[in-house]
Amino acid sequence: MPASNATSRFSGRVENYIRYRPGYPPEALQVLQNECGLAPNHVVADIASGTGIWTRMILENGNPVVGVEPNTEMREAGERLLASFPNFTSRGGTAEETTLADASIGFVTAAQAAHWFDRDRSRREFVRILRPDGWLVLLWNERLTDSTPFLRDYEQLLLTYGTDYEDVRHEKTTDAVNEFFDPAPFQARVFEMQQEFDYSGIEGRLLSSSYAPGLGHPKYEPMLQELRRIFNTHAVAGRATFDYKTRVYFGRLK
Repeated sequence: MPASNATSRFSGRVENYIRYRPGYPPEALQVLQNECGLAPNHVVADIASGTGIWTRMILENGNPVVGVEPNTEMREAGERLLASFPNFTSRGGTAEETTLADASIGFVTAAQAAHWFDRDRSRREFVRILRPDGWLVLLWNERLTDSTPFLRDYEQLLLTYGTDYEDVRHEKTTDAVNEFFDPAPFQARVFEMQQEFDYSGIEGRLLSSSYAPGLGHPKYEPMLQELRRIFNTHAVAGRATFDYKTRVYFGRLK
């Protein structure tokens, strides 16, 4: 996928992204603390930091964080939402060209984003900016597709109405995560997480996805009609649940 497309495809989805995208379980940050020795004095570069969902967790740990985000709307939203953190700085860069100095970073992280990166170029860039003892941490919230009748129907909705869902879904790319680390070893941890929504939340969560057709697209209204049908069929007490596995990969690059 062209880099320009990967950068621009979330434009116009920022508010839904802020309100409805899942956060990360506290165990994900604990991996960095317990397994990698993350301390508040480590400088962290959060690559493709977006609106700052993961960035905030690192800042709340006390770390100086540089958010690197190529999409102007997402970056400005992150700057607004994280303005109260004096240790946060923001840059308009990419995984392949971060604009950061050589050997200046203790941890490079990328949350819900590395599937968009050019693996070879971004790996070289991470090696350049990391200190010799630095860590690379990649994490994703992987939405389960078959754990409940609601999620099975939701998955079918995406396959039917999504613009390029099968091409970009990140669950496929996590299988190739070793390419970011190779030849260095890495470890993985998995945690369970849920989001529970009423109908407006379910709709907002859908529309935050880059592969969901937007207002004015011929599939937009039929998609929402089907979403309403699915929700009415499966909701319990007016709520429906997304199940996730949060996958954390970490290692030192060589």
